[in-house]
Amino acid sequence: MVVDSQPGHIDQIKQTNAGAVYRLIDQLGPVSRIDLSRLAQLAPASITKIVRELLEVHLVQETEIQEPGSRGRPAIGLQVETEAWHYLSVRISRGEISLALRDLSGKAVVEENIPFAQSGNEPFLERLVKEVDAFFTRNQSRLERLTAIAITLPGIIDTENGIVHSMPFYADVKEMPLGSTLENHTGVPVYIQHDISAWTMAESLFGASRGARDIIQVVIDHNVGAGVITDGRLLHAGSSSLVEIGHTQVDPWGKRCYCGNHGCLETIASTDSVLELAQQRLGQSMSSMLHDQPLSVESLCDAALKGDLLAKDIITGVGTNVGRILAIMVNLFNPQKILIGSPLNRAAAILYPAMTNCIHQQSLPAYSRHIRVESTQFNNRGTMAGAALVKDAMYNGSLLIRLLQG
Repeated sequence: MVVDSQPGHIDQIKQTNAGAVYRLIDQLGPVSRIDLSRLAQLAPASITKIVRELLEVHLVQETEIQEPGSRGRPAIGLQVETEAWHYLSVRISRGEISLALRDLSGKAVVEENIPFAQSGNEPFLERLVKEVDAFFTRNQSRLERLTAIAITLPGIIDTENGIVHSMPFYADVKEMPLGSTLENHTGVPVYIQHDISAWTMAESLFGASRGARDIIQVVIDHNVGAGVITDGRLLHAGSSSLVEIGHTQVDPWGKRCYCGNHGCLETIASTDSVLELAQQRLGQSMSSMLHDQPLSVESLCDAALKGDLLAKDIITGVGTNVGRILAIMVNLFNPQKILIGSPLNRAAAILYPAMTNCIHQQSLPAYSRHIRVESTQFNNRGTMAGAALVKDAMYNGSLLIRLLQG
């Protein structure tokens, strides 16, 4: 709830109120000023002032709306203007970076995937800045007003200060001032988030968990991690927001993990570990159809769906181990939804029941009775997750105020 008299610094009040109004126009538009006043619980004079500022900089526009059943003059409604406002969304992954220009609706104007060596003659940050500059040069004719840069990546990240403490796959990344370097270089604000957490935000804003207030999203890929949204906000959003379930020990006598521990969930459930286990067990299962084709996540899932006992057992094992951790998380967070983002979703008919059985058996019935495990709507391969960082910054008012101030 936003009210005119809420305590706090006047600039923060303005930012919060402006963000709330913009969010309502974005989500409900075209919407009338009267409805905005009622929904935002702001006085009509406050709505008039905020809307006037949004109109002046062309972040919203007026349009006619005809009320159902009305024969009178159409009312004037408000909707967002997005096409002339662009931002850069970047995703850094193993050996590749994806860069896209998107408008404020999230629509991609242009997107490119570029090989990016895990080591080079120049430091990581210098190489990244050069790729960003080259992308802008190639796409200069398409670029409108640049508003921000959003970056998603794996690693240990201080999101509030834009510092990447370390990254998997890039050994030279240590205490990297990514946010401040790019902000000083481009002159626009830079938003940085762990790729799993940003993906969780994207699903909440645009995807499979839209409308839910309490969400657990688990990602099973090269890495294993989780994002948690509680009461509509990303858990630990201002610091290291990833919930490190991948480094929770599930087998004390298991394989040594790169974190230094033994038997972490990631050593059992990551796609690399799953394929390694399948390769080891093939020698003991000569009847498996996996012998007849190259071993991949796709071939493993397809074999499991066709009834291959080895493939089914491996995928069920992943579901069981992840399900045990999910059962604990259900007890902690009482979510409305559990989403799974993984290449293993190809065999969801086998993976999900294994997870669900563990959740129902090992968590409180009052919390787990109505829980369903569902697939994410998006994947984590492109720059869509970065759109959630910019949208969130518009909704909380931090980026919106900068745009209003020019």
